[in-house]
Amino acid sequence: MKRVVVGLSGGVDSSVAAYLLKEQGYDVIGLFMKNWHDDSVTISNECPWLEDSNDALLVAEKLGIPFQTIDLSEQYQEKIVDYMFKEYENGRTPNPDVLCNREIKFDVFMKIALSLGADYVATGHYCRKDTIMVDGKEVHQLLAGKDDNKDQSYFLCQLSQEQLAKALFPIGELTKPEVREIATKMELVTAEKKDSQGLCFIGKVRLPEFLQQKLQPKEGIIVEIKETNEIYHNPKPRFENLESELAYEAQNKDYTNSNGIVKGKHQGAHYFTNGQRRGLNVGGTKEGLFVIQTDVENNIIYVGEGPNHPGLFKNTLFIKAEEVHWIREDLQLAPGEKMEVMARIRYRQPLQKATLHQFESGMYVHFENPQSAITEGQFVAWYHDDELQGSGVIS
Repeated sequence: MKRVVVGLSGGVDSSVAAYLLKEQGYDVIGLFMKNWHDDSVTISNECPWLEDSNDALLVAEKLGIPFQTIDLSEQYQEKIVDYMFKEYENGRTPNPDVLCNREIKFDVFMKIALSLGADYVATGHYCRKDTIMVDGKEVHQLLAGKDDNKDQSYFLCQLSQEQLAKALFPIGELTKPEVREIATKMELVTAEKKDSQGLCFIGKVRLPEFLQQKLQPKEGIIVEIKETNEIYHNPKPRFENLESELAYEAQNKDYTNSNGIVKGKHQGAHYFTNGQRRGLNVGGTKEGLFVIQTDVENNIIYVGEGPNHPGLFKNTLFIKAEEVHWIREDLQLAPGEKMEVMARIRYRQPLQKATLHQFESGMYVHFENPQSAITEGQFVAWYHDDELQGSGVIS
């Protein structure tokens, strides 16, 4: 019997994952990760770890599997929370869920599981894994979940071949309603439980308050850039080569407060992100104002009116060479090579046609259609059919 450690989160997905593995004859152990202590910044009791760990324990008892809670809050603080603060401080918007999978669930947690004699680690993610042979070597594929509405492959876009080799995703072939049906049939306490939302393991967090713990408020100005501004109508220069053309398309616009209108004040540019609409507290425009760029150095937020404002759109983004990550290492591009893919820049975004262009300095992802609110610090992931092949941090 192969041994599997399941990350039981106290939700319905991981509960059903544990049940299915037990049915398949695995020796299953349930582990609950406690990753957060500070309840002062979570909204209401949306994700209280106590209730979740209790539900996880009840599921384990019902399934007749051993269960324990492990405290990873120190590692979580260091690898996820501190990283988030640093990124926000630098004006980038991190994705804690992607990092949490790479650094916590499939690293720290996986090492603990393997020390308990586990052959695999399983989670309740809606995605699938397949293994193929390439040049006589096993290569693991990360595939989208069968439920289009719930596919979570994007959150695992930073996993490595070593991590995938030890991973199992038991519910990847199922839809959410099917998962709930199994839980109801098995009378699991989590059958009707709502999906948790918010930061991975922290729950629904008041982000400004969470950030204010480390990042001090700092009053600055909100500047509106009109869509008629000449910055959007400058003729495109001539380029020596493709790389310099892509670099031009990927760069941020050079806004200054002299080419806009001061609309109000904010409490810190580091609290805002591209495409954000809420929290600006500025009225007097026909359509809502959207953040089109943040300047953390000068503490200025640039905004534009309406969701179709030209300042929101770009068709090219850049990933630094050291931040390009291939799950399928055998498909890696050499400098000068390109590849047509389908890509997304955020979870649940419909896949978009794009071309990867690899250079010594890094990779440009050029989209067929301009994309709204490309955000530094977030991840772009690229696919071929339903296989996620690689990803990178947007620079």
